[in-house]
Amino acid sequence: MTEQQATDGGARATAGDASPAESVRVVAVRAKEAAFELASLPRGVKDAALLVMADALLAGEQQILAANAADVSRARDNGMDAALVDRLTLTRGRLEAMADGLRQVATLSDPVGEIVRGYTLPNGLEVRQTRVPLGVVGMVYEGRPNVTVDAAGLCLKSGNAVLLRGSASAYDSNVALVEVLSQAVVDAGLPAAAVQLVPGRTHESVKELMRLRGLVDVLIPRGGAGLINSVVTESLVPVIETGVGNCHVYVDADADLDLAVRIVLNSKAQRVGVCNAAESLLVHADIADAFFARALPAFAEAGIVLHGDEATLAAVAGSGVTAVEATDTDWAAEYYSLDLASRVVGSLDDACRHIRRWSSGHTEAIVTRSLSASKRFIAGCDSAAVIVNASTRFTDGDQLGMGAEIGISTQKLHARGPMALPELTSTTWVMYGEGQLRS
Repeated sequence: MTEQQATDGGARATAGDASPAESVRVVAVRAKEAAFELASLPRGVKDAALLVMADALLAGEQQILAANAADVSRARDNGMDAALVDRLTLTRGRLEAMADGLRQVATLSDPVGEIVRGYTLPNGLEVRQTRVPLGVVGMVYEGRPNVTVDAAGLCLKSGNAVLLRGSASAYDSNVALVEVLSQAVVDAGLPAAAVQLVPGRTHESVKELMRLRGLVDVLIPRGGAGLINSVVTESLVPVIETGVGNCHVYVDADADLDLAVRIVLNSKAQRVGVCNAAESLLVHADIADAFFARALPAFAEAGIVLHGDEATLAAVAGSGVTAVEATDTDWAAEYYSLDLASRVVGSLDDACRHIRRWSSGHTEAIVTRSLSASKRFIAGCDSAAVIVNASTRFTDGDQLGMGAEIGISTQKLHARGPMALPELTSTTWVMYGEGQLRS
């Protein structure tokens, strides 16, 4: 069985000759070879390839959307939650946004070769800590075909080969996307193995990917808590952990209440099926009655369902907003829906204690006119992103000018927060000498 047969143009494995484990190993070997070539490419070559990929996405619209329609139809027939179906669905507009993301990545600085630190020792030895690609990046992710494109573009720009393992629910979409992207890479003069889909629909292919230490340099899981925990606990390959999004909005005693209502609504309801949507609302007791008086009509119109403590339920009574008593499950939940956990707290410090107890470490926001309160909140939260007087929805690579993101890291080693080009590099220490010897 040839490597080309194993991947069918970098997109799918053939049935029959090779076991699932062997097929995954074949694409990893090819990725390792491609990574060697990609590591030394000049920026202009990579940027040109990204532009070819962007054009190819739009040219392949009919093929991609037809494959996606089949995935969406199966998902609905299988009873998938509406918010998750929304994440799975591609449209012409979403394809255009994905292509624009690739074009934006092409305009960004190339991190490869950047000198992080540089100095000359007293003996004349010149020392440079320089950014280099990670090598082969494995992506394991659920039902979001846009991740396929974002990861392919960011990995190529940062000089990495990428192995893409999306969920079975998005399999046809990902096959079509990778076929289009892989052909575009070839058309741009780069190796097809720069962008490959890991063959297989079952968990066995994921398990094999997690075993390929030495061929795969890093794995990045992106999805729900079950997926992430599985990869983190089972993988032999180093993992960059991306976290689920139990994000909080805290309305401080010194908040502009009209602004607070707008921020909570945007954080919760602008798009519910994403990790940076707010799942928990904390309101200072001193302004709780006034805040809820303003917020409840807007909550009712948006269809928000509150899971509240005793004070929240008292404020909501008779308002027309659906409210149920909150449990510990609610404080930890990532709903992917219009449900919102709500608690009235006695102080800013109480809000921070609640967040540190229940947050997933993704994003926390405070609404306040007090500079000292905002500083205390920032210091009191141990999360990847903290936002003052704006929506949690801004924790996003595209919104922060990164072109796209490969995930939101909630761990503390190597990378934290939105991960884009610099986070897809490591460093090499380069020393230039003229015969210096250590005494």
